[in-house]
Amino acid sequence: MSRAGRTQKTSQKTSMENMETRAVHAGEPRPRIAGAITPPVFQTSTYETADESGYHDIRYLRLSNSPNHLALHAKLAALEGSESALVTASGMAAISTALLCALKRGDHLLAQRGLYGGTHTFMTHELPALGIEVDFVDGAERAQWKRKCKPNTRAFYMESMTNPLLEVGDLPAAAEFARENGLTTLIDNTLATPVNFRPVEIGFDIVLHSATKYLNGHSDIVAGVIAGDAARVGAAKLKLDHLGGSLDPHSCFLLNRGIKTLPLRVRKQNQNAQALAEFLQAHPAVAAVHYAGLPRHPSAARARALFGGFGGLLSFEHREGAAGARRMMKRLKLAVSAVSLGGTETLVTLPAETSHVGLRAEERADIGITDGLVRVSAGIEGEEDLRADFQQALSA
Repeated sequence: MSRAGRTQKTSQKTSMENMETRAVHAGEPRPRIAGAITPPVFQTSTYETADESGYHDIRYLRLSNSPNHLALHAKLAALEGSESALVTASGMAAISTALLCALKRGDHLLAQRGLYGGTHTFMTHELPALGIEVDFVDGAERAQWKRKCKPNTRAFYMESMTNPLLEVGDLPAAAEFARENGLTTLIDNTLATPVNFRPVEIGFDIVLHSATKYLNGHSDIVAGVIAGDAARVGAAKLKLDHLGGSLDPHSCFLLNRGIKTLPLRVRKQNQNAQALAEFLQAHPAVAAVHYAGLPRHPSAARARALFGGFGGLLSFEHREGAAGARRMMKRLKLAVSAVSLGGTETLVTLPAETSHVGLRAEERADIGITDGLVRVSAGIEGEEDLRADFQQALSA
């Protein structure tokens, strides 16, 4: 075995049935490094060579094999229930690397409608420039998938919940359809997190995350994750080695730290988002609320069947459109107007002006993103305090 393979023994052999236990202990070095309870940051770019078997096995920071990386890879695989995992420099680095592994010139991709704006733009601008076709389909319409599937279709891309309308596709059917047609399945599980949903368990091949969001949970780093079987993740690592999107060791350290409280944070965010959604649904200034935990949501039944929780993200339509939404956002005292999501603090934003600003107006309208749509990322504050903050901001 190469030095890279034996550098770090982990605690994965220990039985860890509970998500909380895996979040704390999976991947941690055993024996502990110099007895340190918290693994140190290995702030070095290069390592003494030994018996590496090839270039990609050399101990070097860009090759994502520092002790900080290895601990994270094992922890993330344990959380997702996958054979392997890989961290990247951002969520988009994970998404683009995984797609470029699954597709080549002349291939065709099926992708769910209503994806995160950065993913949509990558698929509509970068992939066609590389000679790769993309067709967007309804995530719940198997008949449409069949019509759009071509002899050169190679992959099917989904999100566990779409951002910001929280639509849930027929994920088990998508995995089954892909198996029947020899397609690689990729799913962005950022919004659900492995606390609420583990796509590998229903047959998805590759699971992606913007670890910037819930996995880290503290709004202080940018990172991504690719998880899946060892062969596919190994291929993604080779691609990432060449593209250069590796995560720095200090960010690895912070991500490892953040993950340890992931189950606790996400369950509180589930609770806060549900409470806010129910409050907003009854408020006269709100025209509609999008949250899969509400019985009226079109994906409610599917979400109940698939997920252990409905997540910390919701969105709603202000009755006075963008002007009313902006007035409300300026009056909020606890919730912060800012991009991103998944942190300990509650954040609000207008997707038409942030996450989906790269889409043309007609593209946003086609997927239901209006100018007055407000996205709320519930934090871990007190439920009553959050309700009171939105109450005073909406009632002005």
